[in-house]
Amino acid sequence: AGLLAIPILLLYMLRLRRREVTVSSTFLWQQVLLDREANSPWQKLKRNLLLFLQLFILALLALALARPFVVVAAVSAGQLALLLDASASMNATDSADGTRFDEARRRALEIVDTMGAGDTMTVIRVAGVPEVLAPYTGDRTLLREAINAAEPSHASADWSAALTLAAAGAAGADDFQMVLLGDGGLGEAANLPAIPGEVQLIPIGQSGSNVAITALATRARAGEEPQLFAQVTNYGDQDAEIVFDLRVDGELFTAERYTVPAGGELPLISEALPPEFSTIQAGLTIPTDSTVPDYLPDDNSAWAVSSGEATRRILIMSPGNVFIEQVLRSLPSVQVSQGVIERGLPTTPFDLYIFDGWLPNALPGGDMLIINPPASTPLFTVGAETTETANARVVRDDPRMTFVDFDAVNIAAFKQVTADWAEPLITADGGALLLAGEVGGRQVAILPFSLFDSDLPLQITFPVLIANLLDWYQPQNVVTVPEGLRVGESLLVRPPVAADAVRVTLPDGTARDVPRNQNAVVFADTHTPGIYTLDVLQGGDILQSQPFAVNLFDAGESRIAPQTEIALGEVTISEASEEDLGQREFWWTLALLALLVLLVEWYAYHRRLRAPTVFAPVFRKRKV
Repeated sequence: AGLLAIPILLLYMLRLRRREVTVSSTFLWQQVLLDREANSPWQKLKRNLLLFLQLFILALLALALARPFVVVAAVSAGQLALLLDASASMNATDSADGTRFDEARRRALEIVDTMGAGDTMTVIRVAGVPEVLAPYTGDRTLLREAINAAEPSHASADWSAALTLAAAGAAGADDFQMVLLGDGGLGEAANLPAIPGEVQLIPIGQSGSNVAITALATRARAGEEPQLFAQVTNYGDQDAEIVFDLRVDGELFTAERYTVPAGGELPLISEALPPEFSTIQAGLTIPTDSTVPDYLPDDNSAWAVSSGEATRRILIMSPGNVFIEQVLRSLPSVQVSQGVIERGLPTTPFDLYIFDGWLPNALPGGDMLIINPPASTPLFTVGAETTETANARVVRDDPRMTFVDFDAVNIAAFKQVTADWAEPLITADGGALLLAGEVGGRQVAILPFSLFDSDLPLQITFPVLIANLLDWYQPQNVVTVPEGLRVGESLLVRPPVAADAVRVTLPDGTARDVPRNQNAVVFADTHTPGIYTLDVLQGGDILQSQPFAVNLFDAGESRIAPQTEIALGEVTISEASEEDLGQREFWWTLALLALLVLLVEWYAYHRRLRAPTVFAPVFRKRKV
């Protein structure tokens, strides 16, 4: 690049030394026009500011292209795997750079800046699922872009998968090294076998002061108001003042101030929740007069959804059938009310009506279980009574008949009931013993015989049959959420057979369509704490909708005190020291200086073009 100075010098030696000026007449300039010296092709170089500046710019660019460097101390050299902790605890704000992840990003860029000429590096983001941000490369620009684009997550870090992934890329490398940028332990990864090469740790973070909501759950028992249990944990070494608040369906329900002891837990129980609620959000804040900081905001909120089990209200209209009352009261999550036939049907709506040997003049709009119907209605027709009860047959593949066995059940007689909307689930020689179906938006089941004319109430199949029918009346949730579903965990959904699509709405309102795989759907995009909504669709219509909560609830993330030593197998890894030699380049400084000199050269050139205007002399007549 320095040889480019030769053509620059030649251009200054060959160019014509002319400059255009404005004159009033060319008469007095004849001698100048006859002067041929200005037209000579070769001239002696003279002192020229522009020439000096251009040669200086060329020299700076040539030096920048040579990529000069100074030898500095470095954490590692050779083939390096850089593991960048992106777990929830890296959102802590006890760093001078902002968050811990900002500090980790800065330290990672420093390692990139000290790479040697033959060094290669890969960057792995360690979150719920490890992600290779940049493969092994010596391109510092690519590595910087990958590090700057990385963001922290709200989940726990899977260090086992990350270390395995990093070690797999080290196969055959003689100078392999691994650097961990993080603030905590490795969890289950501490039991991994020995990792090839040298492993070093750069601890991130300064303080362990943090208060977190570590549990939130609701419980509802039949006939009782719903209860809430919450737990607040102080992971710091000082007693912390907090304000704990509850929001029920988005409205502020309560807010109280508490003191959480250092390193201790504060259990909170509420028994005054509204009987009808959908979602609960718990939050904690630090009062303005508190001197104890709370550095991690991610675990200051938690969510819970109502199980909906306490809202199943059942009305029994019967002249007195202890069998039905006993079996219903033995089942969880039901509220049973006994009606009085003489007073008629109450005006209060119920989820399920059980009519035993009696029917109102007008059938209600809810689900119904009709036992021994006395007469026909617009929904069904009651025929003659028959004693042909032999050969009872059960539709085994129907979920309502799960574990239902009628082989040992004896029935004296039953009425022949027919309904075009109903499906016979149990049949005998004389007709249907159980019919069920949906009509007018209601789910209706009919047992066309009196329980006193059979030994069904004495059989184990009776509570099984009633429980199956209750599940059918109010279907179980399409998703069974494990106790304390945490961020990053997958969820197994078993939608109904009639469903053709499943859609999940995230806490930020984004909707995700989940592909269906045979009879199950796996949803794994639980990367943000909050309330999710799962919709089961058929032809674009929502068959069922259910919210579920995802929380952090991870002591390993809420315990943010940084660790300067971690255990990996039988090896204890200490804080990394700068024992290797690296190279810190400063070509960009030379390139910036060349740009500044170029601006000076541009200014000098345009200043020279502004030449003064030359005027011809004016001669006056003089008297002699």
